[in-house]
Amino acid sequence: MTDQRYSQPPIVAAGSRPVQDVSLVLGSRIFAWIGDIVVLFILGSLIWFALFLLGIVTFGATWLLIPIATVATALGYAAITIGGPRQATLGMRMAGLRVETANGGRPDGLAAAVHALLFYVAAGTVGLWLLDILCGIVRSDRRLGHDLLTGLVVVRA
Repeated sequence: MTDQRYSQPPIVAAGSRPVQDVSLVLGSRIFAWIGDIVVLFILGSLIWFALFLLGIVTFGATWLLIPIATVATALGYAAITIGGPRQATLGMRMAGLRVETANGGRPDGLAAAVHALLFYVAAGTVGLWLLDILCGIVRSDRRLGHDLLTGLVVVRA
């Protein structure tokens, strides 16, 4: 009887890399997104509250920074977490996912921020969002439109 904890490494042709595990990734991405929305809500609330208090002291001048801080929080969160050593946001970690480049490398912070920006642009427009999701449904590697544009892949951790 074989021990199930240890598995054979995948057989790969010379010069190529193993196929990433993308099974059930689309469904898991929904749960990851919900977890990230909660985290971003908490972070955004803290930043909004700090800017609100500073706005009282500066007679409302820092209140102009609230929209910029909202966008910077979302993009910074993606850049730090996806571009970090774990290659996943907190929601992705809860869902058992991580992000890598198409050739299996670790994404940098800029690619992660652009990936998040393209996702938020697509999610803010019904037509683009549906097109984004349709890409993931019809492709065997389950990459969404913004994944294709940035060269990133969401895989099982």
